Amino acid sequence: MTRYRWSLLAAVAVLVATAGTTAAQNPAYPRLDTHEAYLEEVTRTTTLAITDPLAVFAFVLDSLPHRVKIYPTGNYYYFRFTHNGTSYAGNFRLHASDRDSGKLHFAYYADADPARWADGGAEPARKVFGVTLDASNGVTVEQLERLVYRVTYGRKSVVVTLNDLSKIKPPANALGSNERFVGPILDESGIRFFLVYNPELKIFHYILDETVPVPDQLVRSRLTDRIVIGERTGFAFYRDQPLDRKILIGVLEANRWANNFFDGPFDQLPDNFIEGETLREIILAIEPDLKGRIDRLGYNAAYTSRYTIDPYLHYRNEDDLAVVHLCVISSKLPASPYRCFVDDSRRRGAPSPQGDDQRIGASVQNFRSAPSRVR
Repeated sequence: MTRYRWSLLAAVAVLVATAGTTAAQNPAYPRLDTHEAYLEEVTRTTTLAITDPLAVFAFVLDSLPHRVKIYPTGNYYYFRFTHNGTSYAGNFRLHASDRDSGKLHFAYYADADPARWADGGAEPARKVFGVTLDASNGVTVEQLERLVYRVTYGRKSVVVTLNDLSKIKPPANALGSNERFVGPILDESGIRFFLVYNPELKIFHYILDETVPVPDQLVRSRLTDRIVIGERTGFAFYRDQPLDRKILIGVLEANRWANNFFDGPFDQLPDNFIEGETLREIILAIEPDLKGRIDRLGYNAAYTSRYTIDPYLHYRNEDDLAVVHLCVISSKLPASPYRCFVDDSRRRGAPSPQGDDQRIGASVQNFRSAPSRVR
């Protein structure tokens, strides 16, 4: 499972969305959500066997149209609903490792207010309902074509299309001469990245894909014009001037703890587009002790944990990003500035937030290492 908690604002936006609030609008207008619809939803009495994962899956499938698309490259379809005043969040996943064997992974839980732990406090205990579904449960997953599947339970079938980014390649300015392109990513936030690896330094970077419109407003940091920060996502990027590209250097720590759509792209790797042993070979070059312990996508044998690629800083405020710029401007060698984009503040064995993904090792050798508009 992956992180699937929404920010409070995103949750409210989805909960209050109704056909009635948009029917009379011009199609070119934004969608209007109202507090009235939100309150009517949270005060409505509903019937659902909430502790029965199969019953909840049936409800989710029945509520979907006959064709849906999974946009994030981690192959998760996220959902949220309110049952008798309690908000629930969850997802189903067509995992690259076993969907062709007819399996689907389904999980949901009661969603508490992330503000309770967003400032680094203890995340409240919650019961997660998770199950792997297949023909033994009456759920069938049938491949129709590459990256297109039909999911059926009872009388309801839904065609699920996965996001095909197989033809997406980085432009010349997005890849250094000594870097290796691992694959394209579309994050839950809607931001696209190129995952690249530097075999000389043994580090990863997430490079912003600017071949398409970026669904965020990137604003200049007050620290330096080399750093820009997304107003919607909080993603911080460093402008790599020699290559005219933007490297992800920071994700807000509050979003990391909240497990929302802005906690970084580590959980949306390009699994559908990684060729052969590419990723495993890279991981073993960084962490040789994982030999025999991970599959070609970095999972352990039980698929309960995965090697994590999150080199960016988890920052609390804009001032935390200054260390990156100071590192870059003090670097003496041409290659050494790229180490500055990997946060080395986290050490081996340091605890990570409890959630729906557990970690094998740490990424990249456990290193963690009114502003003007840019866009």
